[in-house]
Amino acid sequence: MLNQERLDSLLARFEALESEMSSAPDPDQFVKLSKEYADLSPVVEAVRDLMACKQEEDGLHEILQDPDADDDMKKLAIEEASQITPRIEELDKKISVLLLPKDAADEKSAILEVRAGTGGDEAGIFAGDLFRMYQRYADINGWKVEIISASDADMGGYKEVIASVTGKGVFAKLKYESGVHRVQRVPETESGGRIHTSAATVAVLPEAEDVDIQIEDKDLRIDVFRASGPGGQSVNTTDSAVRITHLPSGLVVSQQDEKSQHKNRAKAMLVLRSRLYDAERQKLDDERAAERRGQVGTGDRSERIRTYNYPQGRVSDHRINLTLHKLSQVMEGDGLGEVIDALTLEDQAQKLAAVGNA
Repeated sequence: MLNQERLDSLLARFEALESEMSSAPDPDQFVKLSKEYADLSPVVEAVRDLMACKQEEDGLHEILQDPDADDDMKKLAIEEASQITPRIEELDKKISVLLLPKDAADEKSAILEVRAGTGGDEAGIFAGDLFRMYQRYADINGWKVEIISASDADMGGYKEVIASVTGKGVFAKLKYESGVHRVQRVPETESGGRIHTSAATVAVLPEAEDVDIQIEDKDLRIDVFRASGPGGQSVNTTDSAVRITHLPSGLVVSQQDEKSQHKNRAKAMLVLRSRLYDAERQKLDDERAAERRGQVGTGDRSERIRTYNYPQGRVSDHRINLTLHKLSQVMEGDGLGEVIDALTLEDQAQKLAAVGNA
């Protein structure tokens, strides 16, 4: 059960914020206070609901203990109490989840990278299927997907595709997708009708802003060159392609999809900044190794996380032993939400358990 003193302090802080916002000395301070106010709003709403339910529960207990209350009144009180007790437990858990330490990156947009793995042409086709699944899921959530760079596979799909996914809370949902995705199906190119296993790797990075990661000009080597198409075929007559090397880390990002060198450089910097930010987050996770093992979706990206079995029409997420026999819905994007919601709940349960054992 939540500490009443802590709930009272939350309500007091929320009321203080309302006053501070009305007298904020400058726009920057107002924005800062507004963000804290917005973050606290769902918690305070749940706390007020909880307190109202507890007050109602106390009133029902008074009726049950009142020797002058008639049997019909007590019977009604028992019935109402049986409904309100589960509501109190539900609100108690909801508030505990809302009060869990937030991942600073959860509200950010994300960089989505999908790469074909083992399995030849079929791996490229599967990488394309996965990317379309994420595009559809993004559409359902009202997010915007913009391809930053793409390398087409010979038989369809992608050898590699990198995209920005823009919207509120993108990383909070997509962060569980990082890892190796495996597909089992009969390829269209397989004349013998045998089930083929192939894989694709997904990486989801929080989209970093200038304030998240500082990059010094002296730490960058920027090379420009002429973009080329498949087989070395020239697709541009100017040196518009850009390769940026971050000297301290050795990270290299190339971009040639745009005809403008300026646009290619901006896209390359977006990816570089996000990869450096992600590397810093991974480093912090490594330092908290024990905590990391207790989280869903923050493990090694070489880990096989999910299998898509077409002959049986099922999707299995190996981290939480979840199997859904709705493969087509998952690949259409709407069913993916059910998988991500299950991963989110498991992550929250593990974090709540860790807080309880602390």
